[in-house]
Amino acid sequence: MVEKRTSQLAELIEPYAGRSEELIQVLREIQEKLGYLPKEAQEEVAQTLGVPLSRVYGVITFYNFFRTSPRGKHIVRLCTGTACYVGSADRILTALQSRLGVAPGETTKDLAVTLETVACLGACALSPVMVVDDIYHGLLTPDEAVAIVDRALEEAG
Repeated sequence: MVEKRTSQLAELIEPYAGRSEELIQVLREIQEKLGYLPKEAQEEVAQTLGVPLSRVYGVITFYNFFRTSPRGKHIVRLCTGTACYVGSADRILTALQSRLGVAPGETTKDLAVTLETVACLGACALSPVMVVDDIYHGLLTPDEAVAIVDRALEEAG
């Protein structure tokens, strides 16, 4: 498996050899292929493009769309913006954390769910709002939010 991944990395990175200005593009392509940017990919990018590993890491941590760990099959995003917070998003977050056993930004050990909080989902009239796998759910209670996540997990088998 590691050999296959190394071969995939080489194929993705080699066209950018020595082209440090293409750092974001090559990182995007690797993440698209692997789902995240593992340490060995970061090291290979740095070496092939001829940039310090610290620069690669700096770019990855600066842009919030890059990930350094695998994400779950299901992505749960809970709005914690003002309207949702007033609507008890904090209670929903506590219920989801308790049910999943992870904090915001973390993925369950079985890679089933990644829990995220976001500043706004653009659906304030439906607050509190949660998006599960790109489907919006609004006017939630903590129990309803947990039930929605449980249904997503059951449907996945």
